[in-house]
Amino acid sequence: MRRLLRELNQNAERWALLVFYTLLVSTMTIEVLRREIFSYSSIWGEEIVRYSFIYLAWIGAAAAVKERAHIRIDVLYHYVGPRTKALLYMLGDVVMLVIAALALYWSFETVAVSWKFGSVTHGLRVSKVWFLMAVPIGFSLVVFRLLQSLRRDMGDLLAGRPVFEGNKMFD
Repeated sequence: MRRLLRELNQNAERWALLVFYTLLVSTMTIEVLRREIFSYSSIWGEEIVRYSFIYLAWIGAAAAVKERAHIRIDVLYHYVGPRTKALLYMLGDVVMLVIAALALYWSFETVAVSWKFGSVTHGLRVSKVWFLMAVPIGFSLVVFRLLQSLRRDMGDLLAGRPVFEGNKMFD
């Protein structure tokens, strides 16, 4: 069980991104072929691509937080000591955590309205709740990864180790 949790912690976003990216590319390829060869396209294909892209973006945001791969201006980090660098990273994570927590809270309102009125997608005729949940799921993952980052940075700071500065995504 411990091994499974470690594997999920390491690769959950990567596997989810792979699934949604594969779904997006394969559906888009099928729809282009259908449009060009058979002069016919479907509305459901467009919806699958659109919603796969939305999930891809939100899960990708969480993966970027985990790997510290978000775009940032890091010139200051090159001129400060390790302790100050750790504190700056932690300050950035706290600010981002507050914003992510607020966005998570507000994102549930849209989902609740869709649930209340039973709105469905035009082509798939599936409840929009499944697709609108991409935002709260994404922000939940971002909050989780930020809390992990703060814990890791606090441990590094207290132990006197250099702070984790990030990896390139998908190395």
